[in-house]
Amino acid sequence: MSDTISMQIEIPADNDGFVLLQCPMCGEFFKLRPSDYEDDSVLEIHCPNCGLCGDNYVTNDVLDLAMTMAGNAVMELIHNEMKKWEKSFRTGPISFKAGKKPKREYEHPIHSTIEALEVKHYECCKKEAKIKPLLKICGHYCPFCGVKYFED
Repeated sequence: MSDTISMQIEIPADNDGFVLLQCPMCGEFFKLRPSDYEDDSVLEIHCPNCGLCGDNYVTNDVLDLAMTMAGNAVMELIHNEMKKWEKSFRTGPISFKAGKKPKREYEHPIHSTIEALEVKHYECCKKEAKIKPLLKICGHYCPFCGVKYFED
């Protein structure tokens, strides 16, 4: 039995190539391009709303899908092991039945749901992000370097 299970979750981008992220501190949604998010020159991602740097900006939809996928994979592994036990205990004083294969939970696809965000170009880093229009008026932080912008 292998010690590692590898799964891949594709997070869909909107029509402009941005993916949805969520701040773990304040819960604010914003969008970045994956190429900017994974750029080696960007050391940390700052929330446009609170300016804090989080460890992970994955949305709850992605986490829920990951947990469902992991649960389905584990249940399948357990069932496969039990089938092996069933075969090995076939002859002898002890009998064992694995039973029916467990029903897989439905893995809900991820949708890029929030479309009410507007593109903001950051001169400091020469990159773009999508943020709430209210943040553009009230003030926001550059997600790439943390510079505070007070208004457009």
